[in-house]
Amino acid sequence: MAAGIKDKVAILGMGCSKFGERWDCGAEELMVEAFDEAMADAGIDVSQLDAAWFSTHYEEINVGKGGLPLSTALRLPNIAVTRVENFCASGSEAFRGAVYAVASGAADIALALGVEKLKDTGYGGLPGNLGGTLNPQWAANGSAPGNFAQLASAYRAKHGVNRDDLKRAIAHISVKSHDNGARNPKAHLRKPITEDQAINAPLIAEPLGLFDCCGVSDGAAAAIVTTPEIARSLGKEHIVSVKALQLALSNGSESGHNGWDGSYFHTTRIAAAKAYKEAGISKPREQVSMFECHDCFSITELVTMEDLQLSPEGGAITDVMDGFYDADGAIPCQIDGGLKCFGHPIGASGIRMLYEMYLQLSDRAGERQLSGPSIGMTHNLGGAPSSNVAAVCIVGAYD
Repeated sequence: MAAGIKDKVAILGMGCSKFGERWDCGAEELMVEAFDEAMADAGIDVSQLDAAWFSTHYEEINVGKGGLPLSTALRLPNIAVTRVENFCASGSEAFRGAVYAVASGAADIALALGVEKLKDTGYGGLPGNLGGTLNPQWAANGSAPGNFAQLASAYRAKHGVNRDDLKRAIAHISVKSHDNGARNPKAHLRKPITEDQAINAPLIAEPLGLFDCCGVSDGAAAAIVTTPEIARSLGKEHIVSVKALQLALSNGSESGHNGWDGSYFHTTRIAAAKAYKEAGISKPREQVSMFECHDCFSITELVTMEDLQLSPEGGAITDVMDGFYDADGAIPCQIDGGLKCFGHPIGASGIRMLYEMYLQLSDRAGERQLSGPSIGMTHNLGGAPSSNVAAVCIVGAYD
C-alpha cells in the first residue's frame, strides 16, 4: 500500500527572481536569477545535483519542448532534465517530479525550476488557444475573465448571494493582497489600493473589475530538494519538509452533464482531501497556519477557500469580510501578494507560492513575517472552472 511522502523530502534551498515586466532580460537570465539564489541558500555545488525538472507553458525560447533550455542556461552537469507542462499548475508539476525522485530514492538532490517570459508573447493576457488534442473535447472558447465570471454567477445563484455583497467581498480580497504585496520587493505590483478603487474599477467581465484580475508578468522560481537526513548532514538546522503533494485533474464530467453546478472546483476538493489525509491533517481550519491559493481572479480565491475546507460552504464571504484571511487574521492568505501582485508567469507560479511558505517557515520573510507559522499550504490551478488541474502542496517543520 502506498504510504505517501510525508517528511520523506526536505526543501534544501529556494530562489525567486523579481517578477514584473522584465524587458531587461530573457528567460535564461530569469532562470539564473532564481537558480543562483536557490543554490546559495542550499549551500551546495552544481555538481551535487542529480536531476532536474523544468516547467514552462508557452515555448518562448524556441528550442523545442525538452529540457535543453534549462540545462544550457544553468550549465548543469549533463544530468537528466525533464520538461513538464500542466497548464497553469506547471510549476507544481515540476516540484512534484523533483520531490518524487528524492522520495523514491532515485536522486539524492533534485532541482525544480519554472520560468515564463509571458510579456514576450505580446498578449495583454494569456495567449489564445491554438487547437491541439484538448480543445475539441473542452470547447473552451471564452476568455479567461469570462470563464471565471461565470463561476461568480454560479456561486451567487447557489448560495443566494447579493451582487453588492459579492462585489465587496472580492474587493476586500484584492485590497488584502495588494496591501501584502506592497511589502514584497519581488512583487510586480507594489501599491496598496482601497475597496472603493476595487469596486469602481473598470469592469472586465461582470462582476470582475480590473483589480479582480491578475496581471501579466515575467518571472522564475526554483526549489532544491533532498532527504531530511542529507539536509541535516549539510548543516541545515531548521528543516522545512514536504508533508503532502497531490494533483487532481478533470476527466470531463464537469462539462459532460449537469451534475456539477459551476460554483466550485471539483478537482480542488479532491486534491485537498487527499493532501490532508497524506499530511495527517484532520481539521484544516485549525491546523493550517497560512496558505497561498491560485488567485488568478478574486472570485477564484473566494471559492477556493471553501474548496480547501477552510471556510464552510457559503461562508467564505463572511470570513473574508471578518478579516479571517488578512495578514493579521487567523489564516493569512496571499501574505506575499499572490498572483494579484506577482502576476502569473505560468511555469513559475506554483514554485513561487512555495517560496513564500518556505521563507515564512524559515523565519526569513522580512516585514511580512508571520508569528510562528507551523503549516503552510499552496494551491495551484490550471485551466478553466469546467476543466482543470488542481495541485495542493503542504509543507511544515520537519518532525
